[in-house]
Amino acid sequence: MTDTTHVLRAHAEDAYAAELTALAAVDDKPRPPEWLLSPWAVTTYLLGGTLVDGTEISPKYLGSRRLMEVAVASLATDRALLLLGIPGTAKTWVSEHLAAAISGSSQLVVQGTAGTPEESLRYGWNYARLLAEGPSRAAIVPSPVMRAMELGTLVRIEELTRIPADVQDCLITVLSEKHLPIPELDDEVQARQGFNVIATANNRDKGVNDLSSALKRRFNTLVLPLPDTLEQEVEIVRTRVAALGRSLQLPAELESLSEIERVVTIFRELRSGVTADQRTTIKSPSATLSTAEAISVMTNGVALAAHFGDGVVRADDIAAGLVGAIIKDPVQDRVVWQEYLETVVKDRKPWTDLYRACRELG
Repeated sequence: MTDTTHVLRAHAEDAYAAELTALAAVDDKPRPPEWLLSPWAVTTYLLGGTLVDGTEISPKYLGSRRLMEVAVASLATDRALLLLGIPGTAKTWVSEHLAAAISGSSQLVVQGTAGTPEESLRYGWNYARLLAEGPSRAAIVPSPVMRAMELGTLVRIEELTRIPADVQDCLITVLSEKHLPIPELDDEVQARQGFNVIATANNRDKGVNDLSSALKRRFNTLVLPLPDTLEQEVEIVRTRVAALGRSLQLPAELESLSEIERVVTIFRELRSGVTADQRTTIKSPSATLSTAEAISVMTNGVALAAHFGDGVVRADDIAAGLVGAIIKDPVQDRVVWQEYLETVVKDRKPWTDLYRACRELG
């Protein structure tokens, strides 16, 4: 296990090493080839629970159990898994924890961007060695995908739809034939048992490239939804903010859930276009207003309370982060936000302090 004493954010396999060890000790169910835990244990690790020896496993994902069971079962087959959803639905979080629990490492990752080259999914060359010795396996610089094939582990591909379409299609042979050709050497890499791919994608952001039908067929696609209820989303935000606060050594604490509830309520109402009581229709801004953004707003509020206040998070501490998260388009979103403030926030008497703090920001 890596020493994470001074690490800002430890890898899942390091941060939750004790839980993974405890699960492995009591896990007597069948395991797919090269898996460190059984599908039952992986799902328990994700969703939390109490083991037979009394060990408490903390939940990493708050949502449908069946959804996680389907994700784990997909990886136990020869089909890759695509986690699809709008930003902030825990796609990356789930993929990291799946890799940690199944393969013991979440660190084989390809970060998809508009400039991701083919070498990131296949292999590159050590050109100094190539010129000195000629083409050889020793001169190859393996991609995370190639390394996962050789090791028999999971590899994560983040933001698959941001990768150019012609580069995406490098995965077709890997996913269907389970081998990676190296034509320069008249050779190939064959995937070992345990190899599979977890990809994430969303279709809300700009710069998205559609997957080809050939590539889509090689994935089992699972759509991760936004939290079903206010209470569920509040708990997700509370848990993550508390963890981030400990990591950043912020002395402030959320003594009550009231500020989280207000932020999450605002986000949910603006996302849905209607107030929680279903009585007032409101406009939605261009921003996604995801759970991840709510976590960011609250973490910023905790930092303000810790360093510039008395350690108690109040309306003044969350107002700036709230306005910044909602107003992405300075013209359109500002109109939406001002209308929401005057027609909804202003009329909620317990929210007078938040209304005043937001108004003071202009």
